[in-house]
Amino acid sequence: MNVPNISMPELFFGGATLTGTGITKSLRTIGDLAGIFADETAWAALSPDKLVYEVYSHLSVPEGTEGGLFFGLTRLFPGKAGNEYFMTKGHFHRKIDRMEYYWGLEGDGILILMDENRSVRAEKMFPGSLHLIGGGIAHRVANTGNVPLSFAACWASDAGHNYQEIADNGFAARLMEINGTPQLCTI
Repeated sequence: MNVPNISMPELFFGGATLTGTGITKSLRTIGDLAGIFADETAWAALSPDKLVYEVYSHLSVPEGTEGGLFFGLTRLFPGKAGNEYFMTKGHFHRKIDRMEYYWGLEGDGILILMDENRSVRAEKMFPGSLHLIGGGIAHRVANTGNVPLSFAACWASDAGHNYQEIADNGFAARLMEINGTPQLCTI
């Protein structure tokens, strides 16, 4: 069979890496996560330059474009501030009804979900796990293992991110290590 016009993909997704044309990379350090951890003394004792997570994104259309999809990969490193696991900042979507998929690639963690009424629940993340995050649900991820937790995401290009709501009000529960195991503790 002769198939004309075959081209190589512009993106390469392998394990915990995302490379190719149009990839953006953002880094979050301990210093970027002020106000996130309950034990501010333990947080302040960590080097502000310590890398907590990195995000690689492919934005296929301009942000805010209706009908497009974005793809990303996050590597969240192991560690704790006090008894609280390293985690992502967490966010609602600016367009509150937009959904998102997360799926685990490597490592172990917990996806923390909070609805607009501040009810919180959690799902285990691991290689091969798939998580559908519904509209109106804030989400953040914590690494509960000893190696980097990597997960991929796909979301609507017009979803946007509302980090301010979480910065102002936090989550209604925290994932803490208690007696050697992760436990979701209400505030």
